[in-house]
Amino acid sequence: MSSPEDRDWVHTAVRVVEADANRSADTHLRVLDLPTEWGVRLYLKDESTHPTGSLKHRLARSLFLFGLSNGDIGPGTTLVEASSGSTAVSEAYFARLLGLDFVAVVPAATSTAKLDLIRRQDGRLHLVDDPGHVYAAAEELGARPGFFYLDQFAMASTVTDWRGNNNIACSIFEQLALEPHPEPEWIVVGAGTGGTSATIGRYCRYAQHGTKLAVADPEGSAFARAWRTGSRDVTARGSRIEGIGRPRVEPSFVPSVIDEVVTVPDDESVAAMRVLFERTGIRAGASTGTNLCVALRLVHRMRGEDRAGSVVTLVCDDGNRYLDTYWSDEWLAAKGFDLDAGRRAVEPLFP
Repeated sequence: MSSPEDRDWVHTAVRVVEADANRSADTHLRVLDLPTEWGVRLYLKDESTHPTGSLKHRLARSLFLFGLSNGDIGPGTTLVEASSGSTAVSEAYFARLLGLDFVAVVPAATSTAKLDLIRRQDGRLHLVDDPGHVYAAAEELGARPGFFYLDQFAMASTVTDWRGNNNIACSIFEQLALEPHPEPEWIVVGAGTGGTSATIGRYCRYAQHGTKLAVADPEGSAFARAWRTGSRDVTARGSRIEGIGRPRVEPSFVPSVIDEVVTVPDDESVAAMRVLFERTGIRAGASTGTNLCVALRLVHRMRGEDRAGSVVTLVCDDGNRYLDTYWSDEWLAAKGFDLDAGRRAVEPLFP
């Protein structure tokens, strides 16, 4: 049983987290200009405008609110996550808001630039030599007295209220309300934890929308094969596109709410990211490029079927955090990306 003082602290903490959402308002739904004669509108839900610069800000907020409401997080709790990317940055941000310690369990080989983003939010680092042991190390650390493992991969589809409460799906439909085609034909997202696709797919069914959900999956991810075969035991080599694609099927991935999964070559993901910037000035990460490849192909499919309507996809995060990776020609060449081949494939998709 918690003490009255602890309960008061939790009440204050919930208000602090909710206040962050009020200050942040909502993320923008931007229009990617397409020729009027195409009859299709393409919208970009720009999640890079969150305070921590990515879609994972929503997940982190939900994980914290769930942990506080569930009695898992209290004054003095040390929070733990297995992440070296955007989720850890967002979680460290919320931990700092509440005056709590946060530890990101990361592979020792993680780049200094990524680690600095976590440190900038006062997060601490627990380095693990073998990347395959990161999850076990986080679970072990989170089991210590006074520690709590947030566990994004297991909890992502549980902690978000898929029925509404301004989740990302609810937000998309509200922002489309005055548009020419307020019920999109397709919503396109990637899958990392699987939480975003689960939320959108469930919401579309709950709200009785006819919108279909497509998952854009990078090379090396297990999700596409898992969706095709119905097996959760599928494994793969892993993704080179940060934030999406997994070597295993994560607990929060819900194949039954997904209408189509499309595998996108890595070269095309990076090329689409670059072309988006050249055409619009939006500097995003490679996972946004993965989304765009599928969204634009669906736009062209609708054109071929002479179907008017709308398609929505996500700008997942701010590309400035990838200046030394996906935005570096030298880094891409060293990693074996063929940007020219990617451009030849994706440039015809853009108007």
